[in-house]
Amino acid sequence: MTERLRVGIVAGGPSSEHEISCISAGGILSAIDRSKYEPVLVGITKTGVWVLPDQNMTLSIVDEILPVMDESSPRTADLGADLELDILFPALHGAYGEDGTFQRFCDLAGITYVGSGAKASELAMDKSESKKAFEKVGLKVAAGIDVFDAESVDTSALGLPLFVKPARGGSSRGTTKVKSVDALIPAIKEALEFDSKVMIERAIVGREIECAVLERNGELLASPVGEIRILGNHEFYDFEAKYLDDSTELVTPVELPAGVEAEIQNQAKRAFEAIGCSGLARVDFFYTQSGEIVINEINTMPGFTSTSVYPKLMSAAGIGYTELISALIESALIK
Repeated sequence: MTERLRVGIVAGGPSSEHEISCISAGGILSAIDRSKYEPVLVGITKTGVWVLPDQNMTLSIVDEILPVMDESSPRTADLGADLELDILFPALHGAYGEDGTFQRFCDLAGITYVGSGAKASELAMDKSESKKAFEKVGLKVAAGIDVFDAESVDTSALGLPLFVKPARGGSSRGTTKVKSVDALIPAIKEALEFDSKVMIERAIVGREIECAVLERNGELLASPVGEIRILGNHEFYDFEAKYLDDSTELVTPVELPAGVEAEIQNQAKRAFEAIGCSGLARVDFFYTQSGEIVINEINTMPGFTSTSVYPKLMSAAGIGYTELISALIESALIK
C-alpha cells in the first residue's frame, strides 16, 4: 500500500475571518480522500500562535456560535519536526492567510502549500491594487477612490449609492452600502476598524455573478457561472447573509444572453493570470442591465465548505468536493 501524504489543514488565524476559516477546514477534513492523504488539523489562534488542536473538535456553526481555535491547545513550534507534514492546505481567509503572510512563512521554511504564492496573495487581498491589475488587462471595474481617514472626503463625482469597504478585508465585514451623504463618514469609520485603507466605490446595479477557476495539470478551468440571489432583507451580500441566516442562494445554470457566460469565464481566467494566482480562485462580477460585465474582486482562498460557492461551482463543472481537494493538493505538489 502506498504511504499516504500527511496534509496539514490549517485553520483560524488572526483575521476577522477566523471562524469562517475553521468552518472551511471542517469541510475539507470531512471530505478529503483518506486513502491518499492523512489529514492533520493545525490551528492558528486569534493572537497568531500555531497550535495542535483537538483533532475531533467541532468545526461548524452550532446555535449561531462559530468555532474558534483554542488558545490553550498545545503549541506547534516546528511543523516539519513536530508533525512531519508533507504539505499544508491553508483554509485561511483574510489577513495573514490571503495577504501573503502565511505564504512567506512557508516559503522561508521550505514548506509546500496549496494555493497562490505570497506576491499574488498580497495583490489579490488589496482590492484597490488588484483593480489596477484588472484594468491593465482590459477588465472593467467600478469607479472609486481610496481614503485613509474620515476627513475631507469628496465623493461628489461618484454619486449615490456608494459602497464603503476595507481595502484588505473579507467576508464583507466592515462593508456598508451608503445611500445618503450623512451616512458616509460613519461608514468610513466602521471600515477603518478593519483596515487602514478604505475603498469608496460607485454602487453597480446588476446581477451578482461568480466564476470559479481551478489550475489543473498546468491548464486553467473556469467553471459554469453562478448567480448569487439574496432572499432576505439584506441590502447586499453581507456577512450575515453569507453565513448566518440562510438568506442567499446560488443559482446555476444562469440564464444569460448568448456568449455572456463564455465571456465571463474568459475574464475570470484573465483576472487569475493578471494577479499571478496559483491553484484556485473565485472571481466575482456584476452583470448590468445594459450588458456590461464589471469585475468586483478575486478571492485566492474562497470559502471551502461543501456548500460554499467555489466547490458548488466546481461541482457544476463535474468536479466533486473530494476530487477538488485532491486536485488542489496534486497541483501544489508539482508547482
